[in-house]
Amino acid sequence: MQNTLIYGIDIARGSSRARELPRYALAILKDGEVSHQKMLRRQKIFNMVQRDRPEIIAVDNIFELAADRSELLSLMERLPEGVKLVQVTGGLHLEPLVRIARKHGLSFDPENPNDEAEACARLADLGVGHEVSLFEDITKIKVSRARSLGRGGWSQNRYRRKVHGAVLQRSREIENVLKDLSREKGIRFEAVNVKGFGGYVRSEFTVYAKRGEIPIHPMASNDAQVIVRSVERDKICYIPLKQKHERRKFTIVGIDPGTTVGIAILSLDGDLLYLKSFRGITPDEVVKLIAEYGKPAVIASDVTPMPGSVEKIRRSFNAVPASPGIEISSEEKIALGKTFGYSNDHERDALTAALLTYRSYKNIFTRIEKRAPLDADLELLKFYVIRGDSIEAAIEKIRATEVSEKPKARESPEKPDERAVDESLLKMREVVQRQGEQIQNLQEYLEELKEELRVKNRKISKLESRLNSFKKEVYSEVRKSKEIQIRDETIESLKKELSHKNKTVKELRRRSNKLRKIQKMEIRGEGTPVKVIAAFTKESIAETQEKYGLKEGDIVFLENPSGGGAATAQILIEAKVHAVLIPEDISHAASETFFKGNVPVLRDISLERAEDFAIADPEILKTSIAAWGKEAEIKHRKAKEDQLQSLFEEYRSERRRGLV
Repeated sequence: MQNTLIYGIDIARGSSRARELPRYALAILKDGEVSHQKMLRRQKIFNMVQRDRPEIIAVDNIFELAADRSELLSLMERLPEGVKLVQVTGGLHLEPLVRIARKHGLSFDPENPNDEAEACARLADLGVGHEVSLFEDITKIKVSRARSLGRGGWSQNRYRRKVHGAVLQRSREIENVLKDLSREKGIRFEAVNVKGFGGYVRSEFTVYAKRGEIPIHPMASNDAQVIVRSVERDKICYIPLKQKHERRKFTIVGIDPGTTVGIAILSLDGDLLYLKSFRGITPDEVVKLIAEYGKPAVIASDVTPMPGSVEKIRRSFNAVPASPGIEISSEEKIALGKTFGYSNDHERDALTAALLTYRSYKNIFTRIEKRAPLDADLELLKFYVIRGDSIEAAIEKIRATEVSEKPKARESPEKPDERAVDESLLKMREVVQRQGEQIQNLQEYLEELKEELRVKNRKISKLESRLNSFKKEVYSEVRKSKEIQIRDETIESLKKELSHKNKTVKELRRRSNKLRKIQKMEIRGEGTPVKVIAAFTKESIAETQEKYGLKEGDIVFLENPSGGGAATAQILIEAKVHAVLIPEDISHAASETFFKGNVPVLRDISLERAEDFAIADPEILKTSIAAWGKEAEIKHRKAKEDQLQSLFEEYRSERRRGLV
């Protein structure tokens, strides 16, 4: 790299995880010349970054700048557009800085932070290292109120309309900018608006592009504010500054066939590279378009079995086929594609196929990343595993390729052990080669059998077509009459069902009107609510208790008072009901129990009924209860008189007998 400004940073004292803020050594590389600054705090360095805007900030470990991922995220959000944070010691697998420097002809004192900072800067200048990426190529823009509306007063509505109008105006301005951007650069976006009084409460835009590609910046006015932020990745992504090989990237492709073809292309890291749908596109054009984005390792469909048109495209690339094996619901497809966004159902189905395939390989990709040797081609390893190799076999393939590509060194006398190892390795390679040839022969034989099967299937299809044409004339009339009969029966059944439902609606409407009437009478004080108990049994009382409850002061109506006795009456007395209404006489035992429990039992009280509720005239009810009370008082008085008379007679009898 020439004419670039690069910052090399190394920690000089302390630690990013310590309480005391660490100090750093800074090496500034510009036009091949290096200048050093010592013992700088992190905030000072970032102030210089804002001023100078270097192209690269190079470190040997990103967690020397931040204690954890959240702090690193906060730092990277503050970086100006176009400034890259580069870890020169590698991505997931780190290699000592001394070893990397030696590979590229650099030497430095590992004990000197200034030398290490300079080494980082010079390695980044040579294209060594991985760019640290914490954000997706997706940007969220939110327009909202800049102030709280508060409780308000007389002018609250006018104030709310003013604020919501400002949010609406700002949202439309941003939407117009995004529409122009979509027309000029093909950048997709989605908008969600929440309406409010006089405008919008808030608007949210999801733009499928990097933040630096969007000419919209955060701002705030008196009434509306705009927040612009990038969407955070699930995990830290490391992007090599220089690719080791110029070969095409491997991809996972989802295709939704039909008149309108949906195409979704993912990288083996799960990043969305392409998503679009085309009407009337030919298979050759689809193949050409897919090839522009790399070599497909897998071609997937969202249905099982894979449609013939997708299978044809798959064979063009000799890719691995994939399908979910089960039917995927629309809700699952919507949930899968929500993060990436799509324009129609065809794009959604293609994206679903690609994402499901990536998810099926995600765990094994993680194991590959953990077990791969340093500097191994992870993408090629994943490709070999997708093709059916084990992780160990894929690693061996890459090692064998690297050995064959290395220039032969000057021959040196081999040791006996080395010669034995080489011979065994050659034998193993011959076995592998023979097995590969055998597999290839079997695959060719399989293709021949498939072709024969296709020919036979076409022949069977033609014969079945002829047979169906013969049957069609014979069974046409029978089928027609049968369909008419089925339709007539369906119409008759629907008529009966409609009649039944009309009766049900009529009955429900009648009950509803009755309930409304009862409710109105109760509210106006024209009636007293009465709970209806179907039968004078423990079960019916318990059912009413469970459904509606029985509380102190309730009035109940026994629809069928026969069959109840003293124990059943005692349940209502314990519930402390105010009165019991009956349409006919109850048993003597129950009547006596109610009398002793001082619960009025009233007969022939007129009620307005509605299901398990009724309403009685309060005046009639009050008069009847008062009358029952008078009768009860007389009955109590008579019972006392009878008791006294009985005692007196008993006394006289005892005197006559001389017992007293």
